[in-house]
Amino acid sequence: MASVKQWIEGARPRTFPNAIAPVIAGTGAALHVAGASIGDRFSGIEWWKAALALAVSLSLIIGVNYANDYSDGVRGTDDDRVGPMRLVGSGVASPQSVKAAAFTCLGIGAVCGLVLALVTAWWLVLIGAICIAGAWFYTGGKKPYGYLGFGEVAVFVFFGLVAVCGTQFVLVDRVDWVGVVTAVAVGSLSSAVLVVNNLRDIPTDTESGKITVAVRLGDAATRKLFTALTVVPFVVTLALIAATPWALLGLLAAPLVFIANKPVLAKAVGMALIPTLGGTGKAMLAWSVLTAVGLTIG
Repeated sequence: MASVKQWIEGARPRTFPNAIAPVIAGTGAALHVAGASIGDRFSGIEWWKAALALAVSLSLIIGVNYANDYSDGVRGTDDDRVGPMRLVGSGVASPQSVKAAAFTCLGIGAVCGLVLALVTAWWLVLIGAICIAGAWFYTGGKKPYGYLGFGEVAVFVFFGLVAVCGTQFVLVDRVDWVGVVTAVAVGSLSSAVLVVNNLRDIPTDTESGKITVAVRLGDAATRKLFTALTVVPFVVTLALIAATPWALLGLLAAPLVFIANKPVLAKAVGMALIPTLGGTGKAMLAWSVLTAVGLTIG
């Protein structure tokens, strides 16, 4: 039976910034349009909705991580894994228990999302259903789209566009261009986390038949893709000057992006790429916080 520590590791804490950052960024975009003064902006936000949006995002990412652990484990994809321990693949937890954990987390996200839909717009239920289906069929089902090279696209859409714009919408009943371009930035960094994860797994994914973007592109092109995705947020920062010069605060996250890129540029492989996973997550959080602060002040 897996220990509490192993269950936590199986939830993949390094990916949590992918869930937290978009809610922070979406809240910043909402505060930018919520009132004339900073005081008006903070008082104009119903913060319990932001908390529920965060609960939805975290529940979904933990759910998809457990679902991925289950599906890859029963397929044998994780049998010779290079990276961190997987619950099913390592044999420390039964497939049924991991599957149950995945459904429980996705269910919690569904309940929190339903509450938000009831107080904002009914069609958010449809968006939530698509998100939950996307979480399961990433590696689940007969033809998982994660095995066909669409994982990065899904991450960009769900933990970028949907999460950021959705947060802004439930807080201020609108999505403006600031929210959209901010979502593009967060989605790019979120996708970069998956890109470097799949870069590390090219040998084992190729052997198991998991055709990710990294497998399709090859080592060298995947490294270039990762670097390009981590540059996107700073292009967005320059675009956000049109909203407020305070958005330039986002540039302060550049050193973290540079640090995250170092192993990739140095052609590190296997476990040597693990620091880039955490480093990219930290850069994403930093950029989101700094940009949210800038948008709020501006």
